[in-house]
Amino acid sequence: MKIAVLPGDGIGPEIVAQAVKVLNALSLNAEMTEAPIGGAGYEAAGDPLPDATLKLAKESDAVLLGAVGDWKYDKLERHLRPERGLLRIRKELNLFANLRPALLYPELAGASTLKPEVVSGLDIMIVRELTGDIYFGQPRGISTLESGEREGVNTMRYNESEIKRIGRVAFDIAMKRNKKVCSVDKANVLEATELWRQVMIELSAEYPEVELSHMYVDNAAMQLIRAPKQFDVMVTGNIFGDILSDEASMLTGSIGMLPSASLDANNKGMYEPSHGSAPDIAGKDLANPLATILSAAMMLRYTFNDEVNAVKIENACKKALAQGYRTADIATVGCNLVGCNAMGDAVVAALN
Repeated sequence: MKIAVLPGDGIGPEIVAQAVKVLNALSLNAEMTEAPIGGAGYEAAGDPLPDATLKLAKESDAVLLGAVGDWKYDKLERHLRPERGLLRIRKELNLFANLRPALLYPELAGASTLKPEVVSGLDIMIVRELTGDIYFGQPRGISTLESGEREGVNTMRYNESEIKRIGRVAFDIAMKRNKKVCSVDKANVLEATELWRQVMIELSAEYPEVELSHMYVDNAAMQLIRAPKQFDVMVTGNIFGDILSDEASMLTGSIGMLPSASLDANNKGMYEPSHGSAPDIAGKDLANPLATILSAAMMLRYTFNDEVNAVKIENACKKALAQGYRTADIATVGCNLVGCNAMGDAVVAALN
């Protein structure tokens, strides 16, 4: 296994260190090489995605990423900001399928902002298209009109093949779960998502065992709060998926619990927690590393087809939670409150 390790900014180095610790505890035949990205990339090479980092990522079987971003870079020109490095590496590696599971561990039912009876047993997979939509569509930019007034333009754009390939990912995953796909769009207003719905309906004919439903994004946002357990697999575009997956994260008690995978057509992937870089707590040993550790489990499952060790990591995380270990974001009354490093140690101990 050749793994590119990109810690990034903020709490990124802390949480990635714990995931690497867990992978090392499994005694895998893995070659892990570290490189900078985001603000760290800018500091090292004047670019949020240095050429050497991109080369390493392309030559590796998988990428393990921490997080990018820091307020101190907000005044840089847009193309130099940390987030641009993240968008570019997704595009360069053609990572079009973003998988974001929202799974509530029984021990954390009380940490959710919703009533336990609403969220207990929650297990949703959100499949987000990652390389198209309004984040990448052209034309885009800020210009000055003849009147002297400024105007910002972004373009929502999807073609049929882009929709079809992300739809296949969602249907294939649903076949291994409860065989239900909810496609989220805004087909009553946006032509790009009107096409999205048409293609999903056409594709569903190839998966007669899967129940396909459709939901407008505003209703989907409401339903995630009202009755989240109605969903099995949700599939949607880039911007809608960005918003809905963050909303779903709070159902699980903390965004610090949500891993993610971003895959290409051959299951080469970049694996990262769904949360950001949290520069306000960086270096304080306060971050929750479980999302990153669980992202490493997804890496073993989806890229390396190593279900045995993926389940070992997931079970070790469950055991650490069952033993009462909690970081501050998921703390409950009477828990064993620990920091980032100690939580990683607890998972390693549970592995053994």
